[in-house]
Amino acid sequence: MTIRRLSIYTRCLLQLEEDGVKTVSSQELAERFNLNSAQVRKDLAYFGEFGVRGIGYYVAGLKAELQRILGLDREWAVVLVGFGNLGSALFHYKGFTRQGFKVVAIVDENPTKIGREVERVPVIASRDMAREVKARGIQIAILAVPVEAAQAVTDELVAAGIRAVLNFAPTRLRVPRDVRLNNVDLSIELETLSFYLAKSAR
Repeated sequence: MTIRRLSIYTRCLLQLEEDGVKTVSSQELAERFNLNSAQVRKDLAYFGEFGVRGIGYYVAGLKAELQRILGLDREWAVVLVGFGNLGSALFHYKGFTRQGFKVVAIVDENPTKIGREVERVPVIASRDMAREVKARGIQIAILAVPVEAAQAVTDELVAAGIRAVLNFAPTRLRVPRDVRLNNVDLSIELETLSFYLAKSAR
């Protein structure tokens, strides 16, 4: 959860930097972005001393430090597996690129898509996926494939050298201990909202 909050702080600092703000206190950061100032101080202190007494935090400097901690001080090559409606939407989401995640290859089974380029990114067949991952040194995969194909595709990605998977298929996948897996199940997120709505209506 601390790492997730660091990502939130980084986005807040990016907004402050765009607004021309040079320094900010934990209280000002909390008030502007509806955060908890005590939690902000605790989270930042876990990674070092970033504040300056009487000034607070230098926005640009703190942003750079948090980006370094999160591994955002470099560009990450990403393979997107599945280019249906969801895969296409994820590819066109500009937030990935702004944070240093660049989709360098798209994998799909549809023969009408294979061989073309989307914004100069090649669409390749699944049979060429492992070779492309190894050749490009890709470590991160975004999975947007049907449930029935998800585990087999994940196994192949891991064998090819993928170390982190962002899974949008609504199923639980098995990966080795040294591979990081994050699941995003949109239905579960909506069910959580419906629970709270139903609860408040009782």
